[in-house]
Amino acid sequence: MQPLLEKELELAARRQGVTKSQFIISAVERALGRKDPGMLYHRGREEAARYSMGEGVPEDDLPGHKFPLRKTLRAGHQRQQDEYAAWLARASGVARILTLDVRDFSRYRLPDGRAFEIL
Repeated sequence: MQPLLEKELELAARRQGVTKSQFIISAVERALGRKDPGMLYHRGREEAARYSMGEGVPEDDLPGHKFPLRKTLRAGHQRQQDEYAAWLARASGVARILTLDVRDFSRYRLPDGRAFEIL
């Protein structure tokens, strides 16, 4: 290998915090499509989408001070989800909503001031 190219390879590996061998193996894997950054990104997004809030310690096993905190966090999360759904409906021009959460969706309004039609 040319000395200048080898020096550039060494510097690139050092920037990533890996050895030259690891850097070369990673480059070959990307070139062969085995380590596609786009695929890894989408796989991570899919795993995050399947994440379910509240898995883990059952509420009965929580210390006394953590139960109210979990309840508050869940309520905030649900409110954010409702607000996002309402925003999405307004942005797409939808006026009819299918939901079991009638009380919360009754407070959201369309841009012209009308309430959503709840099915």
